[in-house]
Amino acid sequence: MFADLRPRPGGKRPAPPDPPTSSDAPHEEESRRSRASIRAWGLVLGLVLLSATTLLSLGVGAKQIAPDQVWSALFSPTGTENDAIVRELRLPRTLIGIAVGAALGLGGGLMQTLTRNPLADPGLLGVNAGASAAVVTAISVLGITTFTGYLWFALAGAAVAATAVQALGGGRHATPVRLALAGTAVNAALFGYVNGLQQWDLNALDEMRYWSVGTLAKRDADLLITVLPLLLAGAALALALARPLGALALGDDHARALGTRVRRTRVLSVLAITLLCGGATAVCGPIAFIGLMIPHAARSFCGSDPRWLLPYCALYAPVLLLASDVLGRIVVPPSEIEVGTVTAFLGGLLFIHLVRRRKVAQL
Repeated sequence: MFADLRPRPGGKRPAPPDPPTSSDAPHEEESRRSRASIRAWGLVLGLVLLSATTLLSLGVGAKQIAPDQVWSALFSPTGTENDAIVRELRLPRTLIGIAVGAALGLGGGLMQTLTRNPLADPGLLGVNAGASAAVVTAISVLGITTFTGYLWFALAGAAVAATAVQALGGGRHATPVRLALAGTAVNAALFGYVNGLQQWDLNALDEMRYWSVGTLAKRDADLLITVLPLLLAGAALALALARPLGALALGDDHARALGTRVRRTRVLSVLAITLLCGGATAVCGPIAFIGLMIPHAARSFCGSDPRWLLPYCALYAPVLLLASDVLGRIVVPPSEIEVGTVTAFLGGLLFIHLVRRRKVAQL
């Protein structure tokens, strides 16, 4: 820690290190301003990319529609076929993609920050498994076959599963490691229940097969309107927790020394993850790896500070989700590949890359 100032064999004492000079302060301040400027421009780039992918989502599909015709359909419709395609089919699908993508991105950033685990995914808290278990129960036991009916069961299942994980992880004394282990156990148990019920009830198997793949297709605006208040509440809560989560990332003792209420921050974070990922799963089914991929990409530009990481996740996750949806529409025309399949493929490649990296493997 301190320089060795003992005399050397030659009789000379090494010179002490130069003290910091006042000229270093302007350079540090300039460096901070430069990083903040780069981060701000990254958010602007995210808005540009989101606008571009939104336009692609409205114009690309079984029938290609030019950008000027998309604009006309949105703001000066004349009742043409293109107007109907854009306004009735693609616009709801695109808006749902933006809302769900932002929710999954925020949930992933929140999950990785909360657990201090770079490989954490929103499904780690049992949210996806709980939603799936509740939906398959509603189909098999209650005979519900509408997406509106699925919605509330999926939300309830996600909330119950997240609460169970929190309780098994130690409740108020939960730690990141306990939460991860409890989430793994709950996931295994719930997915075993889902598979068993599907094998017993073929009707549930047929209904769940389409819902569980994760898709933006055949979803209408009414579903988004129903779930949007929950997603907005979860997003507001996640962004409000950015500062205490930044302190929590330093460790519980450091966070308490900085005045952070650790238990309350963890409980509210779990609540935000449940609202965001439960609502997104209820609308589109479980869409994998969005919450894993985006935080990793965002950290390359904005670092690990949640005050920057969470806004980046909220902007760039819809870009990835809409781009994946567009890719699924054009790979095998006139058929489509569901967006959950596309993101699973892309996420699988990223996961292999992360596991092979020595830095991650040693965590």
